[in-house]
Amino acid sequence: MLDRSADVADRVALVVGRIMAKQAITKGLALDEDLRAAGLSSLGLVNLMLSVEAEFGISIPERDMTPANFRSIASISKLVTSAAG
Repeated sequence: MLDRSADVADRVALVVGRIMAKQAITKGLALDEDLRAAGLSSLGLVNLMLSVEAEFGISIPERDMTPANFRSIASISKLVTSAAG
């Protein structure tokens, strides 16, 4: 059986990496590392939210578009898994 959560986390990590690279942040990130503390700007956070929706073909409800849900790769992965049903 495939580990779907690992696949989601890997894909989220790639999306996060692309957004961080646009801000010239190239350091590796742990799954639970705070993205804001790592240097993600407010604009980067908005781009991340939109990029996650596009990557996974989902629409995240506005009530779930919070900094807490986009704090780390792990929190985004959990959100994506629940949004994808």
